Amino acid sequence: MTSIDLNADLGESYGQWTLGDDGAMLGLVSSANVACGFHAGDPSTLRTTTAAAATAGVVVGAQVSYPDLRGFGRRFLDVEPSALTDDVLYQIGALEALCRVAGVRVRYVKPHGALYNATRTHTAQARAVAEAVRAYDPELPVLGLPGSELLAAAEAAGLRAVPEFFVDRGYTAEGALVPRREPGALLDDAGEAAQRLVRMLETGTVRAVDGTEVAVRAESACLHGDSPGAVAMGRRVHEELTRAGVRIAPFA
Repeated sequence: MTSIDLNADLGESYGQWTLGDDGAMLGLVSSANVACGFHAGDPSTLRTTTAAAATAGVVVGAQVSYPDLRGFGRRFLDVEPSALTDDVLYQIGALEALCRVAGVRVRYVKPHGALYNATRTHTAQARAVAEAVRAYDPELPVLGLPGSELLAAAEAAGLRAVPEFFVDRGYTAEGALVPRREPGALLDDAGEAAQRLVRMLETGTVRAVDGTEVAVRAESACLHGDSPGAVAMGRRVHEELTRAGVRIAPFA
């Protein structure tokens, strides 16, 4: 692979609470997964983030979530599929308004947190998310975990399904992300994480926490903007990709 998209979760500050360094991350990524207010991000933060992304030439995607501000969208909610479709539509539309003011538009959709993890195996919720995207704009790609129900639902709905790799997260032998509360969930060694990404691009595999090799295909790689040392990791990823001759470019 000669190119890869780098994305990061941004716009997650809320009121007086600041999370991450969005300005620095926008200088490192090619796509920004911008919160839509359900798990994080107040309107002023989202307007500032979309404007900054437009200035930086970074593609904006809607990072949709369960309505879970208190839990930062990391708690599973057993939402009825029809209601979840409406929730996703509402969030895309809200972010689209702020994008229009900034002179850009929402270019893709990615679930956040527990919704992302749930749609790996939860067929009904995966279809609900895909239905929302199809109803809003069938040209919008959907970003998700390779082999997930979400990407299968997106393809079935006629949407572009974009597989994603996580630079700073551990993998299980089944190709899922290690739950955050378990050992090996997060990688904090920037060099190790960056080299693992390059290796994935070269071999199509990633080493799971149990030592097994898991097949992975990805068009985009995620850096968590709220992780400690996120900016340093992003810079190291840039260095390793450049050294390997890999160009960073948006998929959308």
